[in-house]
Amino acid sequence: MMRNKFALPLLGLALILIFQACKENKTDKKAVIKDGFTFGTLVFAADESFSPIVGEEEYVFKALYPEAKPEIKYLPESEVVNQLLNDKVRVAIISRELDTTESGILKRRALAPEVNKFAVDAVTIIVNQQSTDTLTSVKEIIGMLNGTVKTDKSIVFDNPNSSLVRYLKQLSGNKDFTQKNIYALKSNKEVIKYVSEHPNAIGITGFAWLNDPDKDYADAVAKVKIVGVKDEANKKASGEYFKPSQTTLVQHTYPLSRSLYIVDCTGRKGLGAGFASFLASERGQRIILKSGLLPDSIPSREINITH
Repeated sequence: MMRNKFALPLLGLALILIFQACKENKTDKKAVIKDGFTFGTLVFAADESFSPIVGEEEYVFKALYPEAKPEIKYLPESEVVNQLLNDKVRVAIISRELDTTESGILKRRALAPEVNKFAVDAVTIIVNQQSTDTLTSVKEIIGMLNGTVKTDKSIVFDNPNSSLVRYLKQLSGNKDFTQKNIYALKSNKEVIKYVSEHPNAIGITGFAWLNDPDKDYADAVAKVKIVGVKDEANKKASGEYFKPSQTTLVQHTYPLSRSLYIVDCTGRKGLGAGFASFLASERGQRIILKSGLLPDSIPSREINITH
C-alpha cells in the first residue's frame, strides 16, 4: 500500500520534470538558430569590387523577404578571404575559387566550403574621351605591366589588395608592379574619376562600375571610353578587337574576364544558402543580366503569341 501511495505522485513529478526539460530544450534550440533560408541575421564579407551588383541583389532579396537581414561588409578581396579563414565570417563573395590550402584549412575546422558561381565580370580598359587610343591587345597590356612595352601614360587601378590587382599580377606573371607609371588608387570610382580628368591615363576597372553608375560618379563615366582588346592567342579571332559585353563574354571573344562566386561555410541551410539560392534563381540572374554582367545561367525569355 505504501509503495502504491507514493508511486502516483512520483510519476506525476517525473512527467512534470520531463515536460519542463523538453520545453527548455526547445527554447534553447530557438535561441541558437539566428537565421534561416529567408529570415534572420548573418554577416557576409564581399569583395568591394562587386558592391554595385551585390548591393542590388541584396536590395531585392530583402524586399522579397523582409525578415531576412544579411549584413554585408565590403572589403578588399585579400581581407575577405582572411576573414573567412579566421572564422570572422562564414559566407564570402569573391572572384576566384579557394585554393587547396584554403579549402583544407576550412575542412579541418569542419567548415567545408560550398562554392557556387553566379556571374562573370569583364576586366575593362578605359581611357579619357580625348584620347586617340581606342584599341589594345593582351600582349600590349602585359608588356605595359611588365615594363617591356614603353609608354608615357599613367596606368591606374584600384587598391593593392583587390581582386583586380591579383588578376593583373596573374595575367602578367608579376609578384609586384614596380614601374613608376603604375599607380594603385583606393577604389574603382577613383580610377574612373582619375581617367576622366587625365587625358594621358589608362584605367583598369570592373565592367560592373561602368554600366548604370550612381549619381556621384556618373559624370566621370560619361567622360571615359572603353578600349577594344584583341587576344593574339585566340586562334578563332586573333586579329579582331572586342569590347566587353554579354555577347563577347558568352562567346569568349573578349579576353579579360573573371567569375564571381559565393562561398558558404556555415554547414547548414541558413541565410547564406538562402542568398546563394537567390543569386542562382531566375530573379537573381535577371538582375545580373540587367546590370550588364554575364549571368551564370541566362534566364529564359517567355514570348506570348496572340492571334
